[in-house]
Amino acid sequence: MAARSLRHLIGDATRAALLSLCATAALADTVVLTGYAGIFQENYTKAVVEPFMKANPDIEVEFHASPNSAQMLGTLRAQAGAPQIDIVIMDVSVAKAATAEGLLAPIDETVTRHLGDLYPQARVEGVNAVGVTFDNLVLLHNTDKVRPAPTSWNALWDARYARQVSIPAVPDIQGIALTIIADKMAGGTSHVQTVDAGIARLAKLAPNVQTWDPRPDVYQPIASGTAAIGIGWNARAQVYADLSAGKLGVVLPQEGSVFQINVLGLVNRGPAGKSARKFIDYALSAPAQAAFAEQMFYAPTNTRAVPLISKAALQRTAAGAMDRMMAIDWLEVARIRAAITEQWRRRVIPLSR
Repeated sequence: MAARSLRHLIGDATRAALLSLCATAALADTVVLTGYAGIFQENYTKAVVEPFMKANPDIEVEFHASPNSAQMLGTLRAQAGAPQIDIVIMDVSVAKAATAEGLLAPIDETVTRHLGDLYPQARVEGVNAVGVTFDNLVLLHNTDKVRPAPTSWNALWDARYARQVSIPAVPDIQGIALTIIADKMAGGTSHVQTVDAGIARLAKLAPNVQTWDPRPDVYQPIASGTAAIGIGWNARAQVYADLSAGKLGVVLPQEGSVFQINVLGLVNRGPAGKSARKFIDYALSAPAQAAFAEQMFYAPTNTRAVPLISKAALQRTAAGAMDRMMAIDWLEVARIRAAITEQWRRRVIPLSR
């Protein structure tokens, strides 16, 4: 009888433990985050998502990858009546459209304590989302073909690299960013009013261009030597530079560059609610921002993150060169993007054939 009673007690204890475990699992929240696929997902998960879940074992974060911001917006629109996504990481100009359609909830001090620590560029009027990363356009070169390393955007126009330049054309945002840089270099004073000076300068570049549509992206052809020089985004370029064993060179030119801003948005009426807000607060904190800068070389949007980043990593971001970033209103640029694209198609791309 004693042995049987002991077995019953053990069985009851095991069942109780299992029930407790199931109850805990049932109470755990799942936060659905959508962001960029590929190396962004891989590195953001490692640097931000996994540490958050370790510190908050009652919250599970699912990262749903998307190829671009436009597709993210399409998904949010499709789910507008019954959202299944809680948080989105997307381009600021697309977030403006999502805000206008009521798809994103405001982010204020009730969502995160860190708003006051963010750089001014991270807060864009009329957008219910805040900057989570800064990236900047850089000059790429194959270190075997281009010696010494270039220091100026003018290297793209160098006759030595005729038919060896690789540039993603508009409507890709990299082509738009290069247009604004070229416009300022050519004496333009307001890219919102006109980029004619930049278009004229790009027309002179066109004969040097090998491709306006590099595959699978702009980084691989230059690292392999298929192309000699081109443009790209710093964060991805730094990762691919390491993977290329030094074949891909990355330069922030002396004239400066422009920021591309990825924002973090809280989906309106998203199911996770409080847990989603908790993740946003963590993602905007100095430690999380510093960790992602170390992992993938995006410049942090939280000013307090900078002292936490190693000198080696900081030198590979634009965080130490904020004064060299050209002012750009991406919301205004989105308004004239179609007109810039049309000028490229008529006045730039045909000259490379």
